[in-house]
Amino acid sequence: MQYNKTKAGTYETLAQQNVDTGMGVERTLAVLQGYEDNYQTSIFQPLIIEIEKLSNKTYGKDKQHTRSMRIVADHLKASAFIIGDQRGVKPSNVGQGYVVRRLIRRAIRYMKQLDIPPGNIATITKAIFPIYPDYQELHTNKHFILQQLEEEETKFTKTLESGIKKFQELAKLHKQIIPGNDAFLLFQSYGFPIEMTQELAHEQGIKIDLEGYNAEFAKHQDLSRTSSAGMFKSGLADDSDATRKLHTATHLLNEALRQVLNQDITQKGSNITPERLRFDFNFPRKLTQEELTKIEALINTKIQASLIMHREEVPLEEAVQSGAQHEFGGKYPEMVSIYTAIDPKDPRGWFAKEFCTGPHVSNTNELGSFKILKEESVSAGIRRIKAVVA
Repeated sequence: MQYNKTKAGTYETLAQQNVDTGMGVERTLAVLQGYEDNYQTSIFQPLIIEIEKLSNKTYGKDKQHTRSMRIVADHLKASAFIIGDQRGVKPSNVGQGYVVRRLIRRAIRYMKQLDIPPGNIATITKAIFPIYPDYQELHTNKHFILQQLEEEETKFTKTLESGIKKFQELAKLHKQIIPGNDAFLLFQSYGFPIEMTQELAHEQGIKIDLEGYNAEFAKHQDLSRTSSAGMFKSGLADDSDATRKLHTATHLLNEALRQVLNQDITQKGSNITPERLRFDFNFPRKLTQEELTKIEALINTKIQASLIMHREEVPLEEAVQSGAQHEFGGKYPEMVSIYTAIDPKDPRGWFAKEFCTGPHVSNTNELGSFKILKEESVSAGIRRIKAVVA
């Protein structure tokens, strides 16, 4: 840009005659559409209009409300694109997932300030999709995007109000600086990213002992690493009887998917709680009802066959040659643990065989019956099944 508009409305020549203005798409669009505000352009207005409806407030009328609307619109749009990426980044407390979580939870905080009732994060986000008709990944992964946002909203809304109350108590108690262990309490117990706590503190004119927080966080990471090196390596929440049953059911599901759908199917992730199992796997399309019925029936047949869950320690090379399912390219010790669901009636002598550290039930007849609750897309080429046993 060669000229700058002065307060008098005239233009003066800039000292640096550069081509790259650093304006970005939003600012460029604002200029082209005749606005001085990025959020009045066509790529933000659908979101702003939805936020105005839900909050019963008018954009531009109140400075604080306007700022809050901008944050909600900007953060939810960014979150949708990150989650909708082909890698399918989900909110979490580490890495890229932490960035998404920070964006979503900050948006939720400002939705609360705007008096937007909980449960409306998907309503606002749905306004994004028509703005970008050519972004195929965004539309292909729409269900996954909305699901992740809704789950995150549900998690955080439960603790947001109580967390803010706790922060106010800490601010009143300490007045000048909140100790690191208290800042970590807000993260661990109420789900407040440290950046949110810092923002709240700044609004109150106080500081956070960031060094103390980092020390507490480092202790937490050490404990997590110690735990993950122990029993619960396979996505298990605990070692309860219910979780053991669902863990065994996951092994049966893994093999059933390979037999009914495709031998090239591999596990892409799992999460097992006492209430349900969640299993991610590679597959290019939605499963038909007929396929789901076949998978359920095969697993229930194997449950009724009273397969024995046999564990053994074998050399790595021998384990691979045995046909046991494992993560290709994964790093394993010289001796590995294998769990095999042994069925004397099967020509191979077994139904499912996997690298696994346990724990499992001793016999599949302990599972009762297997039921698929839901099958859905996680990201491009990755499907997810949620199931229970009873």
